[in-house]
Amino acid sequence: MSSPAWRPTRRAPWGGSSCAIRARATTPHVVERYVTVRDEGRPRYMELKGGRYLRPDQPPRHRFARLVIEDAAAITDAELDALLAYEWRSRFTAAWLIGVDRRASFRDRIGELLLAGEVCFAGAGYAFALARLGTRADAELLAAYLDRYLPRTELRYDQAPVLGALLRLDAGLGTSYAERFTAPGGLWDEWVDALPHLHGDPYWTPEAQRHWTDLRCDFADGWTWR
Repeated sequence: MSSPAWRPTRRAPWGGSSCAIRARATTPHVVERYVTVRDEGRPRYMELKGGRYLRPDQPPRHRFARLVIEDAAAITDAELDALLAYEWRSRFTAAWLIGVDRRASFRDRIGELLLAGEVCFAGAGYAFALARLGTRADAELLAAYLDRYLPRTELRYDQAPVLGALLRLDAGLGTSYAERFTAPGGLWDEWVDALPHLHGDPYWTPEAQRHWTDLRCDFADGWTWR
């Protein structure tokens, strides 16, 4: 499968909003502790985003998994709130920790951030968290995102991981939230085909997006035994 298409950053790399500026002044230790910590050579956010732990040609990542599990259990709600108010790396990592620990109390906040679409890349973390929480409420948030952003064919945001998460939830819940998006010639096809070079690329099929979500969630299930 080919790599995802490039998309523009929606904000400056480390965030430029007043919210990010406030967080920058108050949470550097939280970022260092949970986001940029080097579990196995690279910062944690890079490991989580890059997905090397999913590759069969890579050695098992037992230490990496153990440290993520421990931190997902140890991080406080206040620290998660601080990370979710910061830039994309912090938001992405916070969403992963929420998903691994299945902290359902953050569902509404994750949904708000997902629908706002404020910063690049963080939405993939939000989609992972909602897929791990695994209820109809989570599916409805994912569907609301696709209702809002799939018609915006000029935007290359987080439509792909959100669709993958919704397809996984449909399979687990016995629901059909994703059907109206994935029907032939429907909103998903229109969004993909808006970039001609993506047409026919197997990475951009609904099945491929579900596959990547399944790998991440199944791996997290293997970590947490929950």
